[in-house]
Amino acid sequence: MNTGMNWAAFGSAEPDLAKTVESRFGAFTHHVLATLRKDGSPRTTGLEVRFLHGELWLGMMPDSLKALDLRRDPRFALQANPGEGQSLGGDVRIAGRAIEVEDAGTKGAYVAEVEPPQPFHLFRTELTEVVRTYVEDDTYLVVQVWKPGQPLRTLKRT
Repeated sequence: MNTGMNWAAFGSAEPDLAKTVESRFGAFTHHVLATLRKDGSPRTTGLEVRFLHGELWLGMMPDSLKALDLRRDPRFALQANPGEGQSLGGDVRIAGRAIEVEDAGTKGAYVAEVEPPQPFHLFRTELTEVVRTYVEDDTYLVVQVWKPGQPLRTLKRT
């Protein structure tokens, strides 16, 4: 099983991919989060994300179903909003584990910068996979796959 890395560690390991992924998430406000329900089936919901202080943060309304899902099972998948006809940077997805932040100092620093509605759940993330898919030269489908402790894999298909 892969041990997750935070956003800063991923950015150090793969700075170009990290910049592209962050840019794609920055292009739109709302993205799609997948969590696991009590019965193990997937749940998808909208979500805003933040990249701050070397972390990828997920903030949620109190007792939202997605927050309750993550408390029960921390595994998640996060899909950047592709936008209407959006192709710049390709399609990006992040998978990992969400760890709820209870520390008042950490939450306070987040509140000072983001000003979320109160109260809220705050999760930091440990990444287990980052995937970027894009079209190159109108010919190739290129898939980049990163996992902690492994080199970036790039696959090209025609």
